[in-house]
This record gives sequence, structure tokens and C-alpha cells, in this order.
Amino acid sequence: SGQKVCYGDFKRSCYKLAYFQDLSRRVGFEEARQACEMDGGALLSLESEAEQHLIENMLQNLTKSGSGISDGDFWIGLWRSGNELATSSPCPNLYKWADGSISPFRNWYTDEPSCGSEACVVMYHQPTANPGLGGPYLYQWNDDRCNMKH
Repeated sequence: SGQKVCYGDFKRSCYKLAYFQDLSRRVGFEEARQACEMDGGALLSLESEAEQHLIENMLQNLTKSGSGISDGDFWIGLWRSGNELATSSPCPNLYKWADGSISPFRNWYTDEPSCGSEACVVMYHQPTANPGLGGPYLYQWNDDRCNMKH
């Protein structure tokens, strides 16, 4: 389930946001990716600042709609495979879009990605958290363990 929003003028005409207040319904990265593909789509590639702002506005509208949305990060389609750690490239350069997009746009939170065992990426959505060094934990990206439930 999720809220589907469509636009006529964007490269991707429709977006679907799925937010589960019930923690038991949240899923890991691979489950989220498969759910998107079964629905005929893909986990989101954010390819520009304009698209990033569009998604932020959609999340703000979802929050305002009285749906009771609270803290809970959102998976996006950025990840790195563990076997690439052996390369000499700096870790942030190893992240790729799951749908094959080659967009270099990134919106990392301060000091992210931390790499290590964290290889899948979320968009922060923690409105009740005290801000960190990079400001509120809202809409910037963070690498997380792929089996975390979001």
C-alpha cells in the first residue's frame, strides 16, 4: 500500500510513498526494492535537486494530511555491493542507483556515508529527533544496514 502521486511534466510521471507507522510492517532494502518492482516501478532514484525538493514537498504534504506520520526513514534506490570494497575507489563513489540511473546527484547528511557494514541508503525522516551537526534529520541521506526495517 502507499500514496501514489502523479505529475504530467516530470521524467517519472508517478511516485508512490509508502509509510508504515506500524513497525512490524516496515521492510528491509531488498523487500522494499522487490515491492516496487512488483508494482511496476523501482526504488526511487533522486537525480536532481529539483526532484529532491519535489519528494520533500510530498513528504511534508503527507505529514500535514493528518496521517499521523512520525519518525521513520524511507528507503531510496541507492546502494553499494559489499564486494566492491576491495577496489581502490573512495567508498562514496561506490554507491549506485538500483534502477541503473547514472545520476551523480547526492544529498548526504554531514559525515555520511559512513560505509563499513552500511550499504543501503535511506532518506532521513526523524522530525522528533534533536538536530545533529548537520541540522535536523530530515530529507538528507544516510547509509544504513540493508536489513534494517524502514
